[in-house]
Order: sequence, then C-alpha cells, then structure tokens
Amino acid sequence: MTRFKSERIAKFAFDFALKNNRKVVTAIHKANIMKLGDGLFRQTVKDVGQTYPGIQVNDLIVDNASMQAVAHPQQFDVLVTPNLYGSILSNIGAALIGGPGLVPGANFGREYAVFEPGCRHVGLDIKGQNTANPTAMILSATMMLRHLGLNDEADKISKATYDVIAEGNVRTKDIGGTSTTTEFTEAILSKLNA
Repeated sequence: MTRFKSERIAKFAFDFALKNNRKVVTAIHKANIMKLGDGLFRQTVKDVGQTYPGIQVNDLIVDNASMQAVAHPQQFDVLVTPNLYGSILSNIGAALIGGPGLVPGANFGREYAVFEPGCRHVGLDIKGQNTANPTAMILSATMMLRHLGLNDEADKISKATYDVIAEGNVRTKDIGGTSTTTEFTEAILSKLNA
C-alpha cells in the first residue's frame, strides 16, 4: 500500500460521491493492527476528504464494518477500501440481497476499466446447467454503457432488468424461482422490445 495509490482510490471515491450525489465516504481499514499500511490508507483518505468540503469522511475497522453491513447497511453511502476488505464486504452485501448473481461490479484503472459481476463466486457448481442468474452480468454491462456515456441505453436495460425481477414471474433458482438463464434473459429482452 502506497500513499500514491491510496490517494488515487480516495479521489475516485470522493469523485464518485460528487457525481452520484452521495454525502459520506467511509474508509474501511484495520489500522488498529496494521498500523503502517492501513494507517497510511486511513489517513490518506481523510486528507483527500479535506479537499471535498461538501462530503463527510469517516472510517470504520473492517470487523465492525462487516457487522454493520449486515445489521445496518443503510448507514453507508460510499465505502472506500483496500482490495481485500472490498472483496469481503461485497460478498457480504451479495449474500444480503440474494446472492452473487445479483451484484454488478466495475474495476477502474488509469487507462482501462473492467466490468464484471461484483462477487468472486465463479459458479462452477452450476456450470452448463442454464440456471445462473444473469443479472450481475447484465447490470455490469449497463455500468460499462454509463462509463462510455451511453446513459439512455443503460437506463433502458437496467429498468427492464429491475422490472422483470420486481414482477417476479420469471426468476432464477437463486432468487426463489424455477426459470432458466435463457428464460430470464428473454424476459428482459421482451421488456426492451415492448
């Protein structure tokens, strides 16, 4: 962990908060034990936060953040974490809302961005069975479209996806249904073509 990389991710978090009308950025760390690396990360996020006067900055130890994510997830606005803690918290979040098939993800570098499901569950246990929930992949694609400035297209696809889930007529097994991946995807396409 370096100051430069901590500043980069902190600036990204605060810029994200500004662009998305968020009010609080919370740095997740283990500075009580990992005083040098995580201490540097926590302090750097706080320092960067001083240059964003409209956004509050606070911090939580990852142990407490994990418990708070389960008990009171609504308290969080934007989380900024080192890689490991982000992976842990994203998987906790996925479990809370129905599983890894629902959470989109994005990784932003200086030159490139990668959009993929937000959880690291690869689904080998359902490989080739046409039962995977495609929501995470579809919503990751909408995040890519937004990144490319194609907001209207992203909004249409997101709305169609959320509408299919909300109606509840076509659901994959992980969210209480019996529909296949293909059936779920076709229901979204039908909404788009309506």
